Amino acid sequence: MNVLEALMRELQQDRSLDGPDRLRQRIDALDRLEAYLPHGQDQARDIESTMGTSLHDRASAMCARLEAVNCKFYQAIRSEIQQGVTPRWLREQVIGCSRDEGASRRAHEDGYDYLDAVIAGVLQFEEPDAEITELAAEMVFYQPTPARHVFDLIGRAALTERDVLVDLGSGLGHVPLLTSICTDARSIGIEREPVYVDCARRCALALNLPNATFIRQDAREADFSCGTVFYLYTPFTGAILRTVLDSLRREAAGREIRICTYGPCTLIVAEEPWLQVVGTLKPGRAALFRSLAIETHGPR
Repeated sequence: MNVLEALMRELQQDRSLDGPDRLRQRIDALDRLEAYLPHGQDQARDIESTMGTSLHDRASAMCARLEAVNCKFYQAIRSEIQQGVTPRWLREQVIGCSRDEGASRRAHEDGYDYLDAVIAGVLQFEEPDAEITELAAEMVFYQPTPARHVFDLIGRAALTERDVLVDLGSGLGHVPLLTSICTDARSIGIEREPVYVDCARRCALALNLPNATFIRQDAREADFSCGTVFYLYTPFTGAILRTVLDSLRREAAGREIRICTYGPCTLIVAEEPWLQVVGTLKPGRAALFRSLAIETHGPR
């Protein structure tokens, strides 16, 4: 109770907390407050009996106020996206994350940070209305790429209107959606889970993103001919990964492509002799590779 009381005094005295440049501080304040607030009626009664109804109500009101300020900010960004404009705030994240190499410096911290809370507020995915299919062997449980790594990757890849980014195992579509919002490139998400594909399509439609397409398909059966940049956040391992890499190698026999990776698959991809890393591989940071000229002597 004493800790929450002190936190409330701190937040109430901060007159600038509602300011447009205090987004990160508001999200941090909400995280701190929500640690003390209930998530059900039974817990609410226990907490109120400990801290008192007045303190509980004040903390709840503070949360509601901060959330309302953030929602207004998220809606402003959504409106710009719907009008076909790349919001300035998102452009700044692309520049900042790729310049300061924050993703690399924070490699040993928790995977997600305040940027992911912002992106969740902007994209506003609808809750899935069906059960997720059980994963097959060698397929990896879905996790979205942390937002700072997506911004870092978009900035370093320097995508143009001539590029088509293909996300293999796109999940809810964070990477294709943010690519279409922040660049002039087209993006395609390939995902075998129908629930995720439906959610991603609804989000693209709500944000008026015709350049973001989502296909329900197994990556081993996908047509890679239109892609120029391929992204993998370790969506599968073993023989599945080997099959997909072989397909990409055949694609690279006729033209240069780039491959972006994040997670454990990076070390495997780095061993491919037909790929060359762009820059330096750094732990905890998305990697970018480009294909080398391949001499073909019949099928591999």
